[in-house]
Amino acid sequence: MADIKHVGRVKSSGRKCLVVFRTLPADASNCLVVLTENLGPAYHDALINLVESNAGQSAFEFADVLNRSIFSDGTPMLQSLHVQGLLSKMATSQIEMVPNSRVTISLAELNQLIAEQQGVSVQDLAVKNDPQKNVEIQEIAKVRDLTEPVIDPIEAQEDAKLLQSAEPLTDEALAKQYRSDADRLAKEAANLRRMAEELVPSKKKKVTASE
Repeated sequence: MADIKHVGRVKSSGRKCLVVFRTLPADASNCLVVLTENLGPAYHDALINLVESNAGQSAFEFADVLNRSIFSDGTPMLQSLHVQGLLSKMATSQIEMVPNSRVTISLAELNQLIAEQQGVSVQDLAVKNDPQKNVEIQEIAKVRDLTEPVIDPIEAQEDAKLLQSAEPLTDEALAKQYRSDADRLAKEAANLRRMAEELVPSKKKKVTASE
């Protein structure tokens, strides 16, 4: 299955989400997401179909295509999500992107990769040269501020039990785990660079005649 852009989840809870804005104007450490499990069937299916469409996958920000699409009830998608309080502001470090079943990457890291590919700072990834658009995004971001991680107390108790019952690893087992992790990370790094290239191809240095 091909990689799907804009799809992620909350690290602390595993709740699935769609990333509407990867960064916010003058606030590159935060993003705007919609938690898909909070949606009714009609809205959920419409958003999933949209994010998987050619338009959704071609959009640099999912908000771009949301802003020009409508739900089956005739309401504009982005505006409806905003009015109904379904958009959540969260720290980019608390969101991990899941383009496929094998790869995950922190949204903060992905933003850094994209910024490097474009030769700009992460702050410059937000909407540029459109002050009115920036004001609108900032107003939308005020709807819900979930920058603090949400921790499920039951999950926390289960994690604590696992840590207490876990036996210490031997040097051999630890070395084997490190090698396995290194191989996995190398494959993920190569895949992430490919994804970054597909988003924004690297600018090749021009060679002059004197060179």
